[in-house]
Amino acid sequence: MEFVTNSEAETEALGARLGAELAPGTVIAFTGDLGAGKTAFTRGLARGLGVPDRVTSPTFTIVNEYEGGRLPLFHFDMYRLSSSDELFDIGWEDYLARGGVCAVEWSENVSDAMEEGTVSVDIRRGGADSQRVITVEGMVR
Repeated sequence: MEFVTNSEAETEALGARLGAELAPGTVIAFTGDLGAGKTAFTRGLARGLGVPDRVTSPTFTIVNEYEGGRLPLFHFDMYRLSSSDELFDIGWEDYLARGGVCAVEWSENVSDAMEEGTVSVDIRRGGADSQRVITVEGMVR
């Protein structure tokens, strides 16, 4: 399904709608350019999951964990990883086993670790500066 948002707030709202529908163990694989809105979408996911914490990019920490919502949210940034081996080294399988939602930015860097059933979210810039074209695949409705 393809969506067009015209502001960061609309991108977050779309993420919140998706977050409200997610089941335990869901993996969301984000793709898109730097600054396209992956973290904004993840802030929305957190809101949809009922996570009360402020969501920030895990660029330098690799993963941020958010508890306190309907499900825990594990927000990964794979930009600095060069292979899925590094992802497994930081405990990827442990995160999957915890029954939360794993939101993975720059998932193309670890694509061989993404399992069947992963929800794909591609975010691209649209015609206007604040416009985004967001393609979501793999959601069961």
